[in-house]
Amino acid sequence: MNMVKAFFGKYKFFLLLHLTVFLWGFTGVLGKLINGSSLQITISRTFIAFFSLLIYLYFSKSFKTHTWKQILQYAGVGVIIGFHWYAFFESIHQSNVSVALTCLASASLFVSVLNPFLGRQKKFKPYEMLLGIMAIIGIYIVFSFEGQYTLGIILGLITSLLGAIFTIINGNFIERGDNATHITLYEMLGAGLTIAICGMFSSDFTWNFPFQMDDWIYVLILGTICTAFAFLLGIYVMKEVSAYTVTMTVNLEPIYSIAMALIIFKEDEHMSNGFYLGGAIIMLSIFLNAIITKRIKNKGLIKDDKLN
Repeated sequence: MNMVKAFFGKYKFFLLLHLTVFLWGFTGVLGKLINGSSLQITISRTFIAFFSLLIYLYFSKSFKTHTWKQILQYAGVGVIIGFHWYAFFESIHQSNVSVALTCLASASLFVSVLNPFLGRQKKFKPYEMLLGIMAIIGIYIVFSFEGQYTLGIILGLITSLLGAIFTIINGNFIERGDNATHITLYEMLGAGLTIAICGMFSSDFTWNFPFQMDDWIYVLILGTICTAFAFLLGIYVMKEVSAYTVTMTVNLEPIYSIAMALIIFKEDEHMSNGFYLGGAIIMLSIFLNAIITKRIKNKGLIKDDKLN
């Protein structure tokens, strides 16, 4: 028992990070199971997450007031998150879960490029760029073998870019001491309102959601466990884990999601050998990141006190 406690204590934030990534990976499966448009799923997901967090804050008596400037900052990031999730679900609809999730691995390259401009890390780390490029090579191989999913891949890359942006910004919020729950609360509100407004200008959108009982169950799981809880957990671990390592670990999301999709959807998710080759290269970049950052930190070349 003491060994288990010691292990969890040492690797607590990494274990929580992987739990977060697993829950995020399940969103792809739920997105395909739910009978509704990308706009309807995104709106349902964000507002359920918002009200779940509001109820939690009310009963825990931990709700705090914020300045309008802070609220607008959080809600502004929520706009990015709203489009991120819309593009993600649309990518699934235009391809499948495997393709949409694999494209998310390009976020590591986007983070390495954008971090010096948006984050507190003001210097490029060459190895981050190289590993990011490695992930892009994997994406290219997937693209070349799965050309019938071109639109889905493009939407997946847009999802990845937007995800990299809000990951860096949320890391900045946490570093300045902002509360993770309140950040998530207002970001969910901003995301929901943004996509709802976009829906009003879409000729294909209707407020008559075609959800059956099963769909509502999936949406509730998506909004509470896979969004409110997982998103909150993801921001929480950024107190101790760098934005780049978070993003590289998120590259495991396709593995979790594809494994679940293969079990649930079977033949619909079977891909070409080229797809799995590209996916393997992407996953290799994750493990190389862990090895390189550990060795560099052991040599004292990384001064950041966050876990890498």
